[in-house]
Amino acid sequence: MSFAKLGLSTPILNAVAELGYTQPTSIQKQAIPAILLDRNLLAASQTGTGKTASFVLPLLEKLYRNRRYAGQTKIRGKRVRILVLTPTRELATQVEESIAEYGKELDFTSMALYGGVDEAPQKERLIEGVDFLVATPGRLVDMVHQRALHFDEVETLVLDEADRMLDMGFIDDIYNIIDRLPDDRQNLLFSATLNDHVRNLSTTFSGVGMENKEFYDDLLEINISPKETSASSIDQWLITVDKDTKSALLSHLIKEQEWDQALIFIEKKHGAAKLVSQLEKRGIKADCIHGDRSQSMREKVLASFKSGELKYLVATGVAARGIDIGDLTRVVNYDLPFKPEEYIHRIGRTGRAGAAGEAISFVAMGDFKNLCAIESRLGHIVKRKEIEGFPVRKTVPVSILNYVRKANRPDAENKQAQNKDTQPKSNKTANAKTEKKRAPRHK
Repeated sequence: MSFAKLGLSTPILNAVAELGYTQPTSIQKQAIPAILLDRNLLAASQTGTGKTASFVLPLLEKLYRNRRYAGQTKIRGKRVRILVLTPTRELATQVEESIAEYGKELDFTSMALYGGVDEAPQKERLIEGVDFLVATPGRLVDMVHQRALHFDEVETLVLDEADRMLDMGFIDDIYNIIDRLPDDRQNLLFSATLNDHVRNLSTTFSGVGMENKEFYDDLLEINISPKETSASSIDQWLITVDKDTKSALLSHLIKEQEWDQALIFIEKKHGAAKLVSQLEKRGIKADCIHGDRSQSMREKVLASFKSGELKYLVATGVAARGIDIGDLTRVVNYDLPFKPEEYIHRIGRTGRAGAAGEAISFVAMGDFKNLCAIESRLGHIVKRKEIEGFPVRKTVPVSILNYVRKANRPDAENKQAQNKDTQPKSNKTANAKTEKKRAPRHK
């Protein structure tokens, strides 16, 4: 199937072709026609499967049709037609850049709104109004409170990476925003994973005077399974390693295998700076981004990495869904993430749009349970490689695909039941011994 068969107009098809897109992905095939039919949507698909284009392309098409055939006028000042909420500043910038690329032959305006930068230029830009506003929840709420923006002309609300926004604690801001939007709007929720919290957000929310209001009255659910979204072009492998030899191992791989570029994920902010320092001592130039760095510095580092000037970027999880580099060849899990979903998000930074990619994970003995959970989610064992000169003192066992935590195992439940059956007798004996011990002694 080609993009032309999805109902997109020539200006949009030209932009898509120029970007090298040939065929729509699974999520795009299902989401684009549904959005064009004004359906409300709950869509789940893993990172790297084209979710951004799956909502930006049809929304651009709808604006184009409304202006061309329905005589829709330009947006009024301090108004917005399409509101996209994202969890991070990096993702907001990325989505807005995609809007500009896909709609470059169309006369529509777009803007990224996020915190960490001076708000004065943003307020000035909003005075003219924008067709597409991509915003992080916190800065958007600030602008609304300052009356720099009004929602009365919002036609579509998009919650992008909804699971990540909930994980980051934006739920109150999201409800605050939703309460202010027109009831007559299209609602689109995109998420890498579907859990109870995401489903609750997609179906109901509670607000002042709006108890149990349905978020989606006509909900269409699209759920692309993890097996379908795991890019086969990503070569996944792991190395078992002791914690104190991680940085030396990373330096060895970069030099010996002559890595052209690598995005390296680490858990802690102070660990990111420390790793950069360790790499530089071994003659490897690297830099890092994390939540404590200023927005201007993060943008500068990311731009350097995207251009290829910076070859090795160390990032905490906050950037896992905010970095989009089409030809990134390699990601490294320097620290194995706690959640299988986060692992999939991270490796989704490479192997995009069918390109070849490589995902390497460092696994220490303490990561065994996390590894089991990840491989169970993937449905296969990740192949292991040994690196000469890096023997492991603490061996990591081979994973168990059907691993279940001890408290959830059937044998544990049976044992608990047996203990419960014998509990009265045990208690009686124990109580008798206690009473005997406590009985007063008579001379």
